Amino acid sequence: MTDSAKWYVAHTYSGYENTVKASIEKAVENRNMQELIHEVNIPLETVTEITDNGPKVVERKVFPGYVLVKMVMTDETWHLVRNVRGVTGFVGSGNKAIPLTDEEIAGLGVEKNEVEVSYQVGDHVKITDGALESFLGIVDEIDLEHSKVRVVVSMFGRETPVELELDQIEPVQE
Repeated sequence: MTDSAKWYVAHTYSGYENTVKASIEKAVENRNMQELIHEVNIPLETVTEITDNGPKVVERKVFPGYVLVKMVMTDETWHLVRNVRGVTGFVGSGNKAIPLTDEEIAGLGVEKNEVEVSYQVGDHVKITDGALESFLGIVDEIDLEHSKVRVVVSMFGRETPVELELDQIEPVQE
């Protein structure tokens, strides 16, 4: 059932996001619906505000008036979220809630996907995908945050750095 859980956006009264989040979490716990409603999230960003007293770091809501809910959409879960005080509805058309796409979720940074790579800087690797498939090179830099890796490849007798996705290379056993 976890596979069918998707992220939905609930529209709330502005300023009620935290109350709505707490109410949904409490209702899920009371009704024992943890298998159906997995997570409630309010996307926040850290901002440095310059005030008279100097810089101050504050957390600000990215989308005021909206709460993200990861759940399996059923009549029961729809009614639970929809009937929480402060929720005005789901984002979608009419009474049909539309889930967020994987790209939208990745853009929001709601779900952190841990990436483990089996190579490190200085390792010899083989490119497994793309225009340079089957070329050999040495890992120069790994950027886990952007899922990129820079590999130095020897082309036409010259060392050329190439930027690839993390899954486009594999370590070579020497």
